[in-house]
Amino acid sequence: MKIILLISVLFISLSQFHGQTELSKSQKILNKLSKKMKGLKSFYMEYSANIKNEELNQNDDYSGKGWVKNNKYYATYADNVILCNGLKTWTIIAKDKEVYESDNSEDEDGINPKKLMTIWETGFKNKFIKEDKLSGETVDVIDLYPKNPKTADYNTIVIYISKSKNELKKAVMKSNDGSVMTYSVTKFTSNPEIKDTKFAFDKKNYPGYKVIKN
Repeated sequence: MKIILLISVLFISLSQFHGQTELSKSQKILNKLSKKMKGLKSFYMEYSANIKNEELNQNDDYSGKGWVKNNKYYATYADNVILCNGLKTWTIIAKDKEVYESDNSEDEDGINPKKLMTIWETGFKNKFIKEDKLSGETVDVIDLYPKNPKTADYNTIVIYISKSKNELKKAVMKSNDGSVMTYSVTKFTSNPEIKDTKFAFDKKNYPGYKVIKN
């Protein structure tokens, strides 16, 4: 009986140690990527995306681009645009010819390229899953789990990080409503020159659009 108990304790101890090792491995990878992202003055990215929800019979594909400079960003998705000058955010819906203006918030939803590229930093636990291949490139696959599942928008996010380039290549975000959003980064450029005017909303560029202030 004592031998069985000792074996059980040893097994549990080894399992906990293994889990801690895996956790530390994933955190080390994420810390390395966070350090790189925080060291950039600006970046430019191109991406493709898919949103799927079987219950709603939804399966949509689109592509977009993103420019980020400090706390400012400009992103396109399909025919729409979201831009932020650090103080205000404008979401421009081409189909409806409407512009939604609001105060900038780190917690806001939407296509925020800066938030996407650092999504693991706030509110998530992480676990290293495996090393894999993505389009012929070796990547580390890490699962993110919300620390507070009851208040989180996503129950799981799976991210793929390039081992050689130390870059986020793909994120699969599983929402609580059954939607699965997959973002694949097709191009990433560090520290491009971006003028501040890129992030300034000018109503003259959108004639006929209605500006709605939240």
